[in-house]
Amino acid sequence: MSTTILWTLVIITLLGLVLAVVLYFVALKFKVVEDPRIDEVEKVMPGANCGGCGFAGCRAFAEAAVKAPNLDNNYCPVGGNDVMAKVAAILGYEIQQKAPMVAVVRCNGTCEARPRINEYQGVQSCRVKAALYAGDTGCSFGCLGCGDCVEACQFGALSMDPVTGLPVVDEEKCTACGACAKACPKAIIELRAKGPRGMRMFVSCVNKDRGPAVKKACANACIGCGICAKTCTHEAIVFENNVAYIDYAKCKLCRECEAVCPTGAIHGVNYPKPLDVEGIKARIAARKATKSE
Repeated sequence: MSTTILWTLVIITLLGLVLAVVLYFVALKFKVVEDPRIDEVEKVMPGANCGGCGFAGCRAFAEAAVKAPNLDNNYCPVGGNDVMAKVAAILGYEIQQKAPMVAVVRCNGTCEARPRINEYQGVQSCRVKAALYAGDTGCSFGCLGCGDCVEACQFGALSMDPVTGLPVVDEEKCTACGACAKACPKAIIELRAKGPRGMRMFVSCVNKDRGPAVKKACANACIGCGICAKTCTHEAIVFENNVAYIDYAKCKLCRECEAVCPTGAIHGVNYPKPLDVEGIKARIAARKATKSE
């Protein structure tokens, strides 16, 4: 009996040694050597793992950045230019500075301007609500007011205004990760350049219906009248599907479009002085008079 046990132990030991050797050589053959720069890049990342860069997290971004021939298609919106400069230094690449971005809510349909025509009593989720019907108001394009964007933001940059019923963006906290834009089923949240000293212009409406129907649904909506586009001398305003859009790359921040908009759908933010409507209209009239001479 003792001999049998002894041989059993010997065989098991030898088998273990053989398997260990086999596993060793298999591990050597299939060993994946990871570029040490991936760890270096990951260390300088903000660690938010928000997905704003288009990758699953900071580690995935680091892997992609190391494998890429340049950083043209890789950018961390949370870390911004400072973090990207560190990444470029590690990888020996050059980067172009990008303008800081911020989330903008393109819906001007306050509770006062966009009265309710029915009452939703289901799950408080914009996605669920959007899947069931057009919304509580006559505008089927505007904010649904359940706050999916607020929940999606990891940085506490959004909150719901109880008076207007619309989300409000805290520019100081916003990292332009885009999570709120992805969470909005109505696509009313857009990432736009912050602009010099935070000044920027945008059309706060995405309603694609024609003027009469839009005006009936919301008093603050873009009615597609085209006055803003005709007034802009910089060709910064385009019309698509009956709604105006301001190209921030072309906009010169003159505020003329804001002054002539009949519904207040165009917003200028962070300007040091209030909008001088009469002064701007006088300037436009003088320019037209000069052209007609």
